[in-house]
Amino acid sequence: MCSNRRTIFLCVCSVVFFQALYYIITLQVKQSQVTIEESSSSLLSTNIQNQSSDLRHANNQSLQSNLSSLVSEKINKTHETTVSVNFTTKIPSSNVTLTVTTTIITTTTTTVLLSIPFQNASFYSSFNSTLAELNASNSLPLCNFSISNNDSSIYKVIVNQTLYPYNTIEQQVGKHLHAGGHFVPTTCRSEQRVALIVCYRKREQHLKMFLDNIHPFLQKQNLDYTIFVVNQHGNEDFNRAALFNVGYLEAMKLYPFDCFIFHDVDLLPEDLRNVYKCGDQPRHMSVAVDKFNYKLLYSTLFGGVTAFRLSDFIAANGYPTVYWGWGGEDDDMYLRVVKKLKKSITRYPIEIARYKMIRTHDHTSGKANPHRHTILYSKYDYGLDGINTTNYTFHHVTFYKLFTLINVTLPQEPFEQIRTRLRIKKKK
Repeated sequence: MCSNRRTIFLCVCSVVFFQALYYIITLQVKQSQVTIEESSSSLLSTNIQNQSSDLRHANNQSLQSNLSSLVSEKINKTHETTVSVNFTTKIPSSNVTLTVTTTIITTTTTTVLLSIPFQNASFYSSFNSTLAELNASNSLPLCNFSISNNDSSIYKVIVNQTLYPYNTIEQQVGKHLHAGGHFVPTTCRSEQRVALIVCYRKREQHLKMFLDNIHPFLQKQNLDYTIFVVNQHGNEDFNRAALFNVGYLEAMKLYPFDCFIFHDVDLLPEDLRNVYKCGDQPRHMSVAVDKFNYKLLYSTLFGGVTAFRLSDFIAANGYPTVYWGWGGEDDDMYLRVVKKLKKSITRYPIEIARYKMIRTHDHTSGKANPHRHTILYSKYDYGLDGINTTNYTFHHVTFYKLFTLINVTLPQEPFEQIRTRLRIKKKK
């Protein structure tokens, strides 16, 4: 009898011991998590301080605000380790076997900080170009970039595909740039005010090459220009055309632009006679691309790089917003020019409108829009979709030295909703 009592007593003591061990380990894990969180917060703070020492023309409060909006939320990766301890004893002089199982679960949480885009790129607190400065330039003669020299070799552009950090690009091409990637000639008055709008998502290596090449190209043409990079935040299908509309809408809040160049980030011009100006008709700029052996693929092609003066873009109701994923929006825009504007597009000669496409750094095209042909050939009313229906969530604008970043989210519209809104009839 005493032996039975002693055995039961030992079992109870074992249960208490393992429970105590469980709570001790749990407490240590929680303290470890706090240490990890504090270490991560310290790391983020250190990153911000290091960035602020490299960036010019911005106070620390503005810097932290911009960085926090660019960095995604922390990712918690949890690893669970389960330890089971079994204690089994058989009570003498009986058929009872007592088994005690204590399970200890340890959890380790690791905080991962995502990389911050546009590192080493300096930025400003505001877009500081004003109408007063425009009026002051009225006394200057009009800029005149001649393209009539018989020696065409002087217009050839050597495309530089070397990848540089932003601060190096700023030193090379940014000497005369104002906030937001804005350039104004100082010795003459530009005839037009050009907004160059780039649609963008997760192609930073291409963007660096683009900025390094396009700034000297445009400055040699003596243009009053600003580069806008419109970033689509989130995981929705990419909507190139809607981003162009966003760029137009946000650019007009900053400066009285009257010419809009809509540009893919991976196309680099190769001839200075391809002047980035707008005419009386919309212009297809990227006629001959090296990827396609410098040939125009088809006569109605209107993609890559296009140019619209302000009145034409408004009259066309801008780009369509209903093409999610790859394809359709360029052909739709061509139809808007022909059917809504009642105009034809123009092109520079094929030996001038030459472009090199950046095909490095592992970029792959998005998936094709399965509904693009249904929308394109439906003959829908272009007044039902375009600038007037552009729907986006504005996050922030940052005036970098080399460009103005506009960060937005586009809520994706289901196709059936698009079909209803555009009054597209279902095929029988």
